[in-house]
Amino acid sequence: MKRLFLSVLLLCTPALAQPDTAASAWARFERSGVTGAGAAGLADQVSGRGVTADDPVRIASISKLAVALGVMRLVEAGKLDLDRDVSLYLGWRLRHPAFPDQPISLRMLLSHTAGVRDGIDYALPLDAALEAEMRRPEAWDATHGPGARTFTYSNLNFPIVAAVMEATTGQRFDTIMQARVFAPLKIDACFNWTTCSDGAVSRAVVLYNPDGTVARDDLRGVRPACGAIPARDGSCDVATYKLGRQGAFFSPQGGMRISAKGLARIGQALAGQVPGFLSRASLAEMARPHWRYDGRNGDSAGGYHCAYGLAVMILAAPGRPAACRDDPFGDGVMRIGHSGEAYGLRSGLWVDPRSGRGVAFYVTGLDADPPKGKSAFTAAEEAKISEAQRRN
Repeated sequence: MKRLFLSVLLLCTPALAQPDTAASAWARFERSGVTGAGAAGLADQVSGRGVTADDPVRIASISKLAVALGVMRLVEAGKLDLDRDVSLYLGWRLRHPAFPDQPISLRMLLSHTAGVRDGIDYALPLDAALEAEMRRPEAWDATHGPGARTFTYSNLNFPIVAAVMEATTGQRFDTIMQARVFAPLKIDACFNWTTCSDGAVSRAVVLYNPDGTVARDDLRGVRPACGAIPARDGSCDVATYKLGRQGAFFSPQGGMRISAKGLARIGQALAGQVPGFLSRASLAEMARPHWRYDGRNGDSAGGYHCAYGLAVMILAAPGRPAACRDDPFGDGVMRIGHSGEAYGLRSGLWVDPRSGRGVAFYVTGLDADPPKGKSAFTAAEEAKISEAQRRN
């Protein structure tokens, strides 16, 4: 009864429902650009600085969609092939230990059909070797091999993708993303604060736990001395970072720092509204279902995942099973984009590919199991979507 009351409260009065430690922002966009934006709460509880829709936050798994845009830019440049054995790029053999004869491709990794699972820690220290980590059987689905069309959502796919990007370009992942995605889209965004401007660092949104303790990014205007997890001896000399060998240091699975308005620009790119960024064919390939839930062929997380492209979630896809509850908008319209969840944050970037209209948002300060809404998404996400759609 208490959970039902909280869900109704969140849906009806989203601003009142936010905990004291919360900050939230949203942006609405269409082909012409951002058509509305708003924010509420404090970006920094200590200084009392209010949050704005221009302030960057660790956006969690929407990062994966941005990485896929970077991959497709490299594909169009002739540097990557979605269906080539990634071992040929990496210079070391990546194989599922139970299916050693089956090559693994970028298409499989991006669509979570490579047989990789989060059985090991994907947040690796600076001196870790991804090759050694991927030899561990816990990193793999014990029964399903690569390309089996069985979906297992796994963060660990993306350090591998980042390593492939590095191996083929000879550049660090964070600088690849800056050059191939953020700069062309004119977004002040970055991975693990390494390439964001000083201004963005000064506007960082601090992520707090519900009890008020800091979860991430209490920067106080100073760029972190170490971009991620130090080496096992405590050192953090990024000059020792080995291209194509580590992949996880810049958190490709969730470490993008970006504002709500910047996220809207990513949405415009996904919707094909940024001339010259990616071809219609590449965007269509990202957004078509590479996996569809049929009730048996993967973990849908209770109807949350029901269709997935190349790091693109597809909501309310036609013909989906009745068990699917993947429509936080509640209107039955198919949308593409991605969600995010980490450190008390929930985020979303969703666009209707037919109309070109979309919303980007995040809300912070949530506990580990916030009340669900009418869909498999949380009531907080549904409330923020509703707010973004109705506000002028």
